[in-house]
Amino acid sequence: MRPSAWLLPTLAVLLVLVALTSMTVGAVETSAGQVITILARPFGFELPWPSTHTQQAVVLYLRLPRVILGSLVGAALAVAGAATQGLFRNPLADPGLIGIAAGAALAVVTTIVIGDQVPVMNSSVAALLNRLAVPTAAFVGALATTFIVYRLSLVSGRTVVAMMLLAGIGINALAGSATGLLVYLADDQELRSVTFWTLGSLAGASWPSLSVAGPIMFITVLVLPRFGLPLNAMVLGESAATHLGIDVQRTKRMLVTLVALGVGAAVSVAGMVGFIGLVVPHLLRLTVGPDHRRLLPASALLGASLTIGADSAARTLVSPAELPLGILTALCGAPFLLWLLRSERRQGYL
Repeated sequence: MRPSAWLLPTLAVLLVLVALTSMTVGAVETSAGQVITILARPFGFELPWPSTHTQQAVVLYLRLPRVILGSLVGAALAVAGAATQGLFRNPLADPGLIGIAAGAALAVVTTIVIGDQVPVMNSSVAALLNRLAVPTAAFVGALATTFIVYRLSLVSGRTVVAMMLLAGIGINALAGSATGLLVYLADDQELRSVTFWTLGSLAGASWPSLSVAGPIMFITVLVLPRFGLPLNAMVLGESAATHLGIDVQRTKRMLVTLVALGVGAAVSVAGMVGFIGLVVPHLLRLTVGPDHRRLLPASALLGASLTIGADSAARTLVSPAELPLGILTALCGAPFLLWLLRSERRQGYL
């Protein structure tokens, strides 16, 4: 049997095991049997592993939403990275290449720095705005950036990938400079908030936040793998893909929109979690090759597992404190990128 034939079932089992393990670690000790019992009880199953009310509350209201959010964030970032690499026909491409993350960061920093200056009369309204302001800003910023990049990449009604790349570089530079200016103007408390958000974390996971961003990420993870065949054709070139019956312009519009939705939703609830979209597709290409029909769903599964695993490590390595998730993903992803560049150079591609 080919390795790629058993890869998806293996990755699915790995995701279940990593998620179960993540729900057992933490300040409140909980066994795997107790976690399974707690999760099965709402469905009418009583299993022989009793648990306390504290364990039930921790699993159902703290760890379960965090694991689900982590799986969706990792899956969305990884599948968006694989789709972006296929769209640009560049294995070093990343969703941040077209300015999505930079636009989200600029919107968030703007909200943090000048948000307190907006007068709100009702205290309950103010509390609601404080809770929703950063996620909403990140999502809107990502979508607005994507729209600008897409409009700038249109030439005679056709989307030119090279123009999209150049527009993304320009947007990254502009958003980065504007973000730097706002950081310069921020006070100490605002700087702490900006720094915490840019480092990435799942600490704010809750059922309300999951209900807002979760469906968007789920749709992205569900729909993007359906573009496996068009992406395989586009790797051969746009002319070849057109001759094979692929609507190239519509495919590019759909891919960019879905990538923006997925990355924008992920960034809005988790902050800047880097390297998942770059590392995961490369790891899987070593096994499944460049076939996007397998690469995209496999990226979603492995991205979810890696993000949950990294979040578990972030919660336990310096307990009772918590490491930012983005630090761990960067510590793992940056050495991999350097190794990749070195191997590509040896093969004569760089």
